[in-house]
Amino acid sequence: METDASMKKKIIKPRSLRAGDTIGIAAPSSPFDQQAFEGGIRALESMGFQVRIPENLFRKEGYLAGTDAERAELLMQLFCDDSVRAIFCARGGFGSMRLLPLLDFETIRAQPKILVGFSDITALLVAIYDMCGLLTFHGPVVTSLAKGSEKSSAALTDAIASNRPLILKPSNPVVLNPGQASGPVVGGNLTMITHLLGTPYEPPFKDHIIFLEDRAEAPYRIDRMLSQLSLGGHLDAVAGVLLGSFQDCGPIEDVYAIVKEAFRQSAVPILAGFDLGHGADNLTVPVGLQAAMDTEDGSLRFQEPATSESI
Repeated sequence: METDASMKKKIIKPRSLRAGDTIGIAAPSSPFDQQAFEGGIRALESMGFQVRIPENLFRKEGYLAGTDAERAELLMQLFCDDSVRAIFCARGGFGSMRLLPLLDFETIRAQPKILVGFSDITALLVAIYDMCGLLTFHGPVVTSLAKGSEKSSAALTDAIASNRPLILKPSNPVVLNPGQASGPVVGGNLTMITHLLGTPYEPPFKDHIIFLEDRAEAPYRIDRMLSQLSLGGHLDAVAGVLLGSFQDCGPIEDVYAIVKEAFRQSAVPILAGFDLGHGADNLTVPVGLQAAMDTEDGSLRFQEPATSESI
């Protein structure tokens, strides 16, 4: 399967969702709680969308939602289904990066659709953006929608079903390095991004605004991951840095100090406190879309809508 740089094209926007459109559900990672899943499905239906639940969605293979081949096939079937306008992941957990060699990136690029998820799903989001040029969406999974906040639901709708450019602001802004920056936005779960280094699917860093979040990683592990990124030269040419939630990662001040230390020799702007990731609120971020960040007014402003009115 072709996965080299020759495949990478100009940015492709998926078509925006409209009332009555069908969302297909994939399970690229771990099995999921049935009650939380059903609550998430009801949440999607209450937004005015139809939902397609594949028959083999509920398979289990140890800590995975089926074999690698089964999970990859399900995801590709949804990309190939003309009646499906968006794909939501049932849950994160473990295992999505195991699917990357099994995906047909040419088909995904030819059948652009909204893909939404976070945490372990970061591997799919950044790889599809980098390999296909298709914008993806770092946002809630189905099981988190069940108990998701109104703020998260509104942000999701704004991102995938609106023709307005998004403006995101941290609820509790913390400026670690002042400044302004612009560039495509890429990022997600710090652990997943680090695990992709050295593979054909590692995300682009140069001239990008990167956003990072994580959960249940001790400060020394965050330090180790950022050190790996730094030692590999991946942080040398980033345009800016945004920090989301670091739930159960120790005192947030310690996390911020570690991040600031990782950029001690750089003037790159760093703005923390965004409601992105595993916290109570999880705002949806288009991966691959051009934006500008400004620490003075605490904003991330996307320069155009994340979706197209037509494909």
